[in-house]
Amino acid sequence: MSLIIVNLLDGLVTGLLLFMLCSGLTLIFSMMGVLNFAHASFYMLGAYFAYQISTYLGFWVGLLVAPFVVGLAGALVERYGLRRVHKYGHVPELIFTFGLALLIEELVQFIWGKSQMAYEQPPALDFTAFAIAGNAFPAYKMFMIFIAMGIFLLLLYILTRTRIGMIIQAALSYPHTVQNLGHNVPLIFMGVFGVGTALAGLAGVIAGPALGTFPGMAFQLGSIVFVTIVIGGLGSLWGALFASLLIGWLQTFAASYNIRFADIFEFFGFTPPVDMANSALRDLWTLTVPQIGPILPYLLMVAVLVIRPQGLFGRRET
Repeated sequence: MSLIIVNLLDGLVTGLLLFMLCSGLTLIFSMMGVLNFAHASFYMLGAYFAYQISTYLGFWVGLLVAPFVVGLAGALVERYGLRRVHKYGHVPELIFTFGLALLIEELVQFIWGKSQMAYEQPPALDFTAFAIAGNAFPAYKMFMIFIAMGIFLLLLYILTRTRIGMIIQAALSYPHTVQNLGHNVPLIFMGVFGVGTALAGLAGVIAGPALGTFPGMAFQLGSIVFVTIVIGGLGSLWGALFASLLIGWLQTFAASYNIRFADIFEFFGFTPPVDMANSALRDLWTLTVPQIGPILPYLLMVAVLVIRPQGLFGRRET
């Protein structure tokens, strides 16, 4: 029972960390219709900027300043880059953001090198929050949970309860009407893109001490971010949260239980082939759940796309 509770908590941390990264991308797509391939690169920039700031001014200053700097960089990218290719359609946008991701990775390696940075959690959070059956749960993970839930509640409130949220959502579907009402639609889009990238930067600030700050951190989470928003439904904040938690728990439990596929097949009444040496099923029969844990989210994505192409919380376009 204690192992289940520990896995639930670890999966919750993993899922909410993934949500912090997905929330910005969901915001950008739902408001602008832009699928930003460089989103994970802004996440990496957040970690590196926070590391650099923390070496001089401490972790807490980096936590406040780094997301703002990343958001400003994102706003400038939208204003002087993405806006110029937006009118040509989604393919140029994807190519532009893909090239931007490669450029950011090269810049990070040029400035900070290829080694992992010594970016660590603050001493104020370096203690055990509580213990379950001898398993310590760090206070920093609790801090990550509170930050992620705070982001979700704040975004949900802004988008559903405030006037600016209604203007932002209307600007996507009826940009000319919103502009005729006196609102600056290009400025709204620039602000949305900046806020979305700032959220990615905040995720990097939080994740850097826990997962490591190195040039490959964007690639490590880049693909799983798109898997998450596809499962949840493109543009759905609730979908991003649900899919992030689902993937977090799926990977955590898969890594914790060393169950063989042979045991699963035998439980359902399948017996191993007589000639295992020449059977194509031999490798599958000897696999364990932890071995396929990393690909489970991708298998889930395929299943969701087959059953519900718009995602679990997405709305079908008419």
